[in-house]
Amino acid sequence: MNYRDAGLSDGEYERIKNILGREPNDLETALIGVMWSEHCSYKSTRRLLSQFPQSGPAMVQGPGENAGVVACGGGWGLAFKVESHNHPSAVAPYQGAATGVGGIIRDILAMGARPAASLDGLFLGSPDSVKSANLAEGIVEGIAGYGNAVGVPTIGGKTFYDPCFEDNPLVNAFSCGLVRLDSIVSSRTARPGDIAVLLGSKTGRDGIAGASFASRELDEDSRESRPQIQIGDPFEEKLLIECCLELKEKGLIASMQDMGAAGILSSSSEIAHKSGVGIEIFCERIPLRERMELWEIFLSESQERMLLIVVPEKLDDVMAMADHYGLECADVGAIIEGDRYIVVNRSVTVADLPVSILGDVPTIDWPSLKPRDADERRNQPPDMKSADLAGDLLKLLGSPNGRERREIWEQYDCQVQLRAAEEPGCPVSAMRLPDTDGLLLFSMEGEPWKCRTDPFNGAAETMAQSLRVLELSGAEPLGMTNCLNFPSPENPENFYELSECVRGISAVCADMSCPVVSGNVSLYNETSRGGIYPAPLIVTAGLVPHREFYVSCAGAREGDVVCLVGPPEGSLGASRWQMLCRGGAATGPRGATWIYDSEMEMAFSERAIATSRKAYVRSGRVIAGGGLAAALAKSAIADDIGIEIDLGEFGDRDLTGFLFSEGGPRAVYFIQADGLDKFFSIWDGYPAVRLGVVRGDSLKAGGAFDLPIQDLRRAFKDGRRLLRS
Repeated sequence: MNYRDAGLSDGEYERIKNILGREPNDLETALIGVMWSEHCSYKSTRRLLSQFPQSGPAMVQGPGENAGVVACGGGWGLAFKVESHNHPSAVAPYQGAATGVGGIIRDILAMGARPAASLDGLFLGSPDSVKSANLAEGIVEGIAGYGNAVGVPTIGGKTFYDPCFEDNPLVNAFSCGLVRLDSIVSSRTARPGDIAVLLGSKTGRDGIAGASFASRELDEDSRESRPQIQIGDPFEEKLLIECCLELKEKGLIASMQDMGAAGILSSSSEIAHKSGVGIEIFCERIPLRERMELWEIFLSESQERMLLIVVPEKLDDVMAMADHYGLECADVGAIIEGDRYIVVNRSVTVADLPVSILGDVPTIDWPSLKPRDADERRNQPPDMKSADLAGDLLKLLGSPNGRERREIWEQYDCQVQLRAAEEPGCPVSAMRLPDTDGLLLFSMEGEPWKCRTDPFNGAAETMAQSLRVLELSGAEPLGMTNCLNFPSPENPENFYELSECVRGISAVCADMSCPVVSGNVSLYNETSRGGIYPAPLIVTAGLVPHREFYVSCAGAREGDVVCLVGPPEGSLGASRWQMLCRGGAATGPRGATWIYDSEMEMAFSERAIATSRKAYVRSGRVIAGGGLAAALAKSAIADDIGIEIDLGEFGDRDLTGFLFSEGGPRAVYFIQADGLDKFFSIWDGYPAVRLGVVRGDSLKAGGAFDLPIQDLRRAFKDGRRLLRS
């Protein structure tokens, strides 16, 4: 195999020859090429990712394992991670999305955790586009088809629409699971003399070289890429989950690794590298579905497979357990002393490499250049004043990024396992923590428009927003995972945006003591027609120690007082209002976003958590997409009761910014009238005002507008469908 066909540059190939002291053979070239791909090695981002804080009071296992783990009380650990399946979903939306779900579930399983819940982060093109509608339909059906059948509920997510995702939709799959802290499985515990066991489906040609496929731009004719798409079987995965968990519970395995990107090659070399040992793989023992070349066997990404490390005396018991579950199981290799990755085929050594050459991939420092139009993007568009406040609110509620997502999440089984404590559609997703009175909450956030106009502050706002919704809901953040979705890092302006986004996320995590426990990087998200906007996706996990502390997004009653905390305005720059009502759909996002303020974020966090501990709090919402007006409208719709806002001191200003601006630590609370003094005592020293009262059957804002709830509901629930009928 030519080294360029394997994805290696001239410089990389010269380095490989120097390490080996010879030229690699064709199989070795293929193996090294895949492990040195962007998707497997993170060679463009490892130095950037080192900025992320990785320690915190709840941290148990950080980056470097299949998933991160945090302690969440009662002796339980929460394993969680998010990964991308973007390129496969662009080419074969159903299977691409389905196998993305299956793959992230196996990452959780590899930690010894029972997969408990999933979330989906989707970035799609305009729903008015036939192509985008077809992709969206297939992606959602794939998530539903796999998740529902495997028995892991999808309890929430994020869906964002913009034309930049027309040809390159993003499918970011999150999963989490519960594991006892004293029974976490590690991929670092292989020892010489142990046996490498392949458990699960036979190996086939589906998914061959998928890691390399994900490390380059999508081809103009994506049909050429169809052979790289994996095919999933959720029923096989269900058996695999139960078998692996029983093997762990009976102490029959020493280590476990998912077979994801680069299949057998990555799983076996990663275990060896992390454990500081060598490994020998015997090709003829690998169960195959068809005749395959050796390089195809090692690079296949056939689904529903795990690599187990087993001590010899327990091998028979492992085989018996696999037989009980009807799963293929084969002894395919041995852990050996030293630093060698050896491939043997019918007694002939066909590859012999240092394990380190597969695991210690050199980094690349791409040039970074501030975009030439960066200042233009941050400039506020002229005439940022609404001529029709009521009409703009209805337009925002009915827009693709504003309206309800019920037609998507109703396709998902949200209640299997009976762990979900909140219906999808709320700002947070909630899951019951076994054997305790606690709840685990998850927030999933992504703000491509803000990251486009201001990468540092846009990414900081994305991270801060994920924390705010947890804190308002009563959760103390435990840690976060992220998926960094960007176009080619080889373009200096793209690499600048990537670097600034990482810096923004890192700053907030460090200031707010929220460690990064795991993550994923997806680059080269572009086609010949251009790249996506910067789209870092953040998922933050938090713990509500007692269920009575949980503050829902609904629950206001007649006579409750509406209070606003935080500055009266955020920013209209790169907001939904700017994009929808000021020509942003044609020109793209414009204007500076909220400037990150660490002291204000910490002040909000402290007071929001303290507020959640008081019984007089009915409900609350962080002010985010669509601004204050959208937050109030959604509360009125959820509770089916009117809200009257007294503009008072705000009536003399232009109300566009007050009602529709976004960003910053701002929220609305619905408080029992007799608890108002206590509420303001908690928020003493932070901006907080009485805004209005809950009553009537419309959303009324002084003389600005008076919109019946039925009109709000019609816009929010019955706007243009986002998926085809």
